Amino acid sequence: MTPAVVDEKEIDRIYLVLKKEAESGGYFLNPDVEFTKNLVRGLLKNEQRYGYRACPCRLASGEKDDDLDIICPCNYRDPDLNDFGACYCALYVSGEISAGKTTPAPVPERRPPRTERGKKHVIPSGTGNALSSLSLPVWRCTVCGYLCAREQPPEICPICKVRKERFERFI
Repeated sequence: MTPAVVDEKEIDRIYLVLKKEAESGGYFLNPDVEFTKNLVRGLLKNEQRYGYRACPCRLASGEKDDDLDIICPCNYRDPDLNDFGACYCALYVSGEISAGKTTPAPVPERRPPRTERGKKHVIPSGTGNALSSLSLPVWRCTVCGYLCAREQPPEICPICKVRKERFERFI
C-alpha cells in the first residue's frame, strides 16, 4: 500500500477554509500555522484512507458509522474547549490561546471505549410529554448541540458546518 500523499496547495486551501469556517462560527484555529497545517495534512490523509476526515490524533477504525464521533470537528471539541481551552488535537483553541495569552495544555481523551459508543441521549424526566407533542421530529447536532424541528436534519449544520450524518433524532 502506498502512503497517502497530500498536495501542499490543497493543505493551504483547506487550512484557509477551516480558518474561515472557524472564525464565522466563533472558533479559533491553533495560531501555530505549521502545527495546524500538519493537522490539516493528517485530516486529508485520513480522508484519502477512509473517505472522511477523522481526527488525526486518534485511531480511526475505517468504519464511518463507528467513527462519526471523531470526524473533524469531533463531538468532543466543544466540551474540550470549555474545560481545557483546546480540543484533543489542539486544532481548535480558545481565544486566549489564539491571542498568545496562554498555551494549550494536554487534553485527556473523552472518547468512550468502543463498547460504550453509540448510546443515545436520555430525555430529562418531566420533559417527555411537552416534547412529544411536537408535530415535527427534533434533530440534534452531535458536535455543537444545535437543535432543529423539521422532517429531516439540515444537510449542513448552520453552526459548526458538519454534515447531515452527524445529526441524531432527539425526539
